[in-house]
Amino acid sequence: MSEVFDNSRAAGMGTGSMGASVAAFPPHMIIMEEATRDGVPTFWVSRGQIRAVLQAVKAGGALRMLLDLTCVDERQRIHRDNLPASDFTVIYHIQSFDGPIDEVRFKVPLAVDDANIASITDIWPNSNWLEREAWDLFGVVFEGHPHLSRILTPPTWVGHPLRKDHYARATERPPYTLSEDQVFDEQEALKFDPESWGMKRHSDNSDFMFLNLGPNHPSVHGVFRVVLQLEGEFIVDAVPDIGFHHRGAEKMAERQTWHSYIPYTDRIDYVGGVMNNFPYVMGVEKLAGITVPPRAQLIRIMLAEFFRISSHLVFYGTMVQDLGQLSPVFYIFTDRERVFEIIEKICGFRMHPAFFRIGGVAMDLPQGWDGEVRAFLDYLPKRLDEYNELVMKNPIFKARTKGVGVYNTEEAVDWGVTGPGLRATGLEWDYRRKAPYSGYDQIDFDIPTAVNGDCYDRAAVHIEEIRQSLRIIRYCLDNMPGGAYKAEHPLAMPPPKPRTMHDIETLIHHFVGVSWGPVIPQGEVRSCIEATKGLNQYYLVSDGGTMSYRTRIRTPSFIHLQQLPMLSRGTMIADLIAIIGSIDFVMADVDR
Repeated sequence: MSEVFDNSRAAGMGTGSMGASVAAFPPHMIIMEEATRDGVPTFWVSRGQIRAVLQAVKAGGALRMLLDLTCVDERQRIHRDNLPASDFTVIYHIQSFDGPIDEVRFKVPLAVDDANIASITDIWPNSNWLEREAWDLFGVVFEGHPHLSRILTPPTWVGHPLRKDHYARATERPPYTLSEDQVFDEQEALKFDPESWGMKRHSDNSDFMFLNLGPNHPSVHGVFRVVLQLEGEFIVDAVPDIGFHHRGAEKMAERQTWHSYIPYTDRIDYVGGVMNNFPYVMGVEKLAGITVPPRAQLIRIMLAEFFRISSHLVFYGTMVQDLGQLSPVFYIFTDRERVFEIIEKICGFRMHPAFFRIGGVAMDLPQGWDGEVRAFLDYLPKRLDEYNELVMKNPIFKARTKGVGVYNTEEAVDWGVTGPGLRATGLEWDYRRKAPYSGYDQIDFDIPTAVNGDCYDRAAVHIEEIRQSLRIIRYCLDNMPGGAYKAEHPLAMPPPKPRTMHDIETLIHHFVGVSWGPVIPQGEVRSCIEATKGLNQYYLVSDGGTMSYRTRIRTPSFIHLQQLPMLSRGTMIADLIAIIGSIDFVMADVDR
């Protein structure tokens, strides 16, 4: 089957070749092709054929990644004309990294009383947590999975929260109580059983020795636990335990209007600010057919790059602090405050401004913004030079990070690594350049890369990306166009207030738009950006209502963290701290 893909690529199909190649499969393997709003080639495949199809897709190119795997509960969806019957649809999104943007989506229909499908953990290792998440939240069973268990909800949780028949609010349930017997059961469920976690004895004459790193250890940057199996100071195995920070962000999207959900996105990667708004509003705009004015597009880029700088400064200071160098974090966080001062003057808020809107941004740039920005652009490069002397040339920092936590490009793609972690292996791949959005194609900037793919190189790429973000912001400063900061579209903004006093129709339109929110046309889209930590993708399904039918948030932190066991086996405990710091994750971005 892989020859089908090789021949199509040799024929020069270029972008979309994966989708075109899939069309060449025998008819019994593909149920149908679906036309979607985002233009991504989408194919329905029977569950008996999905493994063969995915194996062939991966064999057709060395750098083909399982970007995301998720589910949709279709049972309450109205607009499903001409689609295969399905209670639960399992969705695989595949991305190619060895050429132009080349992507394909596969869908597998399942019945509610037979929601079983084969695992693909042997094809793409990063599917492990994605399949566990789909089972945890939807109840889809992945046969052959090595450890299918709860991942985001507690082990005692009853039901599957993202099913449509599962309650979404506490007010839908009786008051919470916990009897003595239930307290005992909860405590028993917390006991650690190594065999149930998939751990094995290292040798016949050795016993388990365990260390809990977290959930309150300062190096884990949030509520996160790693259970280490040790032999002396060396790590035999490591099992990450996540979900302590899970808030049901995707479930919340089904109960908020398209507009009122924007502030919730800020809290996903809570050091990314408006960077979280970006893919969400772009997805809604794609569904609604809204064109964003040029001025609003450049304002979005400028603010996104300010938050990239802010996030990378947090990474820089905290990673160095984790390894024992205490002074730099105080200087670096002082510079982060300068970033926040500019953001606050533009947006009105610092960390969570929720500034982007469907169709543009909340308000225009204030008077004097350009002077503040220009002063910062002149200030930060000199500080970065000082940090380079203080940190990157420090012999202890080098000894703790060089040759530690190494992976190559192929391993990165297999594990779903994107962003600085992927570019540190030498692959010059950036979504802002490969699939430009919001006007990035107009801006000249470099894509920083490294060679070794170790902790040191990941830090070096982050630092150089700060310098490139400064270049992008300078372009926005020097080339900011005039005009509107928000699209004049009925789904993007209500009618101007003075017009509501002229006729009843306009008044009703204003009232409905403000109280109920816009009615977004039915359809489904993916929207992806190069976020601070890697690719951040929103997959939105609209059933033609005022709220999302399904909002899937693909975050880089969730994908990257599951690579931790592979990177830590055979290393020492001290190396694990460097590895964790170099991954650059935020637990809210992991657990959502």
